[in-house]
Amino acid sequence: MLRLVMRLLEEILKPFVILCGYMINSNSFPKPLSKEEEALYLVRFQTGDEDAKRILIERNLRLVAHIVKKYNNIGKDLDDLISIGTIGLIKAITSFDMNKGTRLATYAARCIENEILMTIRASKKTKVELSLHEPIGMDKEGNEINLLDILGSDVDQVIDEVDLRIQTRKLYKAIESCLKDRERVIIQLRYGLIDGACKTQREIAGMLGISRSYVSRIETKAIEKLNKEMCK
Repeated sequence: MLRLVMRLLEEILKPFVILCGYMINSNSFPKPLSKEEEALYLVRFQTGDEDAKRILIERNLRLVAHIVKKYNNIGKDLDDLISIGTIGLIKAITSFDMNKGTRLATYAARCIENEILMTIRASKKTKVELSLHEPIGMDKEGNEINLLDILGSDVDQVIDEVDLRIQTRKLYKAIESCLKDRERVIIQLRYGLIDGACKTQREIAGMLGISRSYVSRIETKAIEKLNKEMCK
């Protein structure tokens, strides 16, 4: 069951001077590059043109700002989030493969979001680690003891376990609070949250008397809702 929950969590659960002239609610972001311009600057960058890289970054900052807005209620400074998102953008530009046939923005959006999510998770992990090291009492010799002393486990292992349990409880709460009845049933069946047995979309379609494509649409919409709720 834990592995199935982790699978669902994974499904729902990426030169900074450039940023100085732009604000999250500003209309001053440069216009995105056209398909032809993008290809031109990518080729120039891949031949070592650093000016081309700068232009690719500047002309995609609007994308960073758009993605950052999804996470403006998590308690982190927006400027920090933009910087983190820009790291993801730079990684995307550096690793982008033009031969894959996709636009840079499509690839970069995933990298930007991944960078932000990794930072959020790392921040939560740090908070858990601090709480594990806080004194909770004294031993017979009068020495301070903390939760880790009692647990007697590897720090990273304990932190990961605590974080997973926190996220799991949050996930179950989100399933109950933000999904409609049919969405909830499909998620529970799809990820084995009822009896541990994952059902295929086709099997669920047969059980509910609807088409497989309709199940897929409902599942996608439900995961989007959960993703939004989990990021609060």
